[in-house]
Amino acid sequence: MATLVIRNVENSLHARLKELAASRGHSMEEEVRFILRQSVARAAMEAPQGFGQAMRAIFEPLGGIEFPEIPPEPPREPPDFSGPDWDSPA
Repeated sequence: MATLVIRNVENSLHARLKELAASRGHSMEEEVRFILRQSVARAAMEAPQGFGQAMRAIFEPLGGIEFPEIPPEPPREPPDFSGPDWDSPA
């Protein structure tokens, strides 16, 4: 198993972790492993699964993005193949 060293932890955070671990009957080391597991599992579930979801994750916090409505073009007439160039076989 790997070892992880975390330096420069604020005293207040250290004390709160120690209290939380004690209240759950864990060592501080086990409590931190538990918190890391939960956090990584939650991040994996929240990760965007596709391009559209990734774009939504970027733009939704900014208020989304509005595209102007583009009216559809009127249908075109079909091509006319009845002219002299189309009547005789090649």
